[in-house]
Amino acid sequence: MPRMGANERRSGRRRQAAALGFFAFVVEAVTVWLRAGRPGGNVVVRCRDGHLYSTIWIPGVSVKSARLGPWRLQRCPVGGHWSIVTPVKESDLTPWQRRRARARTDIRVP
Repeated sequence: MPRMGANERRSGRRRQAAALGFFAFVVEAVTVWLRAGRPGGNVVVRCRDGHLYSTIWIPGVSVKSARLGPWRLQRCPVGGHWSIVTPVKESDLTPWQRRRARARTDIRVP
């Protein structure tokens, strides 16, 4: 069996890393779709204290938060605290909750 050179091993690792990154992106997009009813964009989220607000959620990208799989750690503009947030289906909210969540937004830095 021929031995692999260093370049071949590195390119194999790069392919594996790219495949893993793509897999993580797809898993996050599907999770957000199942939880929020859309693959991303401007979604309503709930923090651990129950506050609802809207934020920009782009799978695989985080500028103003720390990604933790299907959750994110970001600052809640309602309570003024750092919390883990998760997407919420707007259809599961009352009309009053939807209006309040849309009226409260975090900083708009995508």
